Amino acid sequence: MLVKVGGKKRWFTASWLDGSTVKMIDQRLLPFRFKIVSMKNHRDTANAIKNMTIRGAGSIGAAAGFACAQAVLECRKKEGWLGYVKEGFERIANTRPTAHDLFFAIERIKTAIKGKNLREAKISAVKEAIKIGKEYQRNGKLIGMHGARLLKSSSMVLTHCNAGWLALHDWGSALAPIYFAKRLHRKIFVFVDETRPRMQGAKLTAWELANEGIEHTIIADNAAGFFMQKGEIDLCIVGADRIAINGDVANKIGTYEKAVLAKENGIPFYIAAPTSTFDFRCKNGKQIRIEERPADEVLYISGWQKRPCNIRVAPLASAAKNPAFDVTPARYIKGIITEHGIVKPKKSAIKKLKNIR
Repeated sequence: MLVKVGGKKRWFTASWLDGSTVKMIDQRLLPFRFKIVSMKNHRDTANAIKNMTIRGAGSIGAAAGFACAQAVLECRKKEGWLGYVKEGFERIANTRPTAHDLFFAIERIKTAIKGKNLREAKISAVKEAIKIGKEYQRNGKLIGMHGARLLKSSSMVLTHCNAGWLALHDWGSALAPIYFAKRLHRKIFVFVDETRPRMQGAKLTAWELANEGIEHTIIADNAAGFFMQKGEIDLCIVGADRIAINGDVANKIGTYEKAVLAKENGIPFYIAAPTSTFDFRCKNGKQIRIEERPADEVLYISGWQKRPCNIRVAPLASAAKNPAFDVTPARYIKGIITEHGIVKPKKSAIKKLKNIR
């Protein structure tokens, strides 16, 4: 997407491959500072995924593809290179266990290099990684096109966490319909959940919307029900990190309660995600592994005072639990916006996606 940097607008994706180096926007510094960081090897890129320098399902997938390509490029000797690559792929796989796109990208690179010698594998890995990134760009735009049908001028939309172009390489998932609607000259207003504890809504979604000139307001996570009850929200659109074949969805913690509130108030609740986020081997949400992140993310709040800083907001004697995701049962979801159109959160509809993927 176009970003204004240094007074000029430039087109960025969340990450890209520059030779054997992965470059990415450091999302931990936004909205206060826009910085491009360089990951020289697959370990650096894996750490960037793990520490959330880059985050969001699709952007994790694209970065994982680039990291896998780096692991192959790092091999110098023809003997034993497959063992090094296998170890590297495992390191990448262990970064963010809930995000299905991570594993989708790893499997794509594995398939691309299968049966090839080292020279051929290097070429194939790079080509496939770049292809994965371009697919996310295309799919985000298609999600925007299909999802824009749900939005009319003056629509009031609630979104949770960040599922914009920072999170899906380019265009985004949940924000893509809003961006597309803007290009159709429809005026959309967005309620942005702050999304504790990492504040991705307040920091990243709000930054994206401000950059696009889309009217929005940030609300406390606990305020969503208040605005739904007052009739100020027409629909909800959120992203996804993994979707089971029965339509259950794992997404950022807090998504489940927003879906329940939407159902209670008669507000349609939509998921936006590419088919790479669907785990066709996962029967239901109970089978989804939920990542537990460090307690300090809850005990401290991050901000900016001339530089990044963390302020403790809880007693020193207190502990904290910090699940990064929750699972929303399919019964609370109106539809899933994909690059192939809007599908029902039902096994029969989702199985058809598998065949056209």
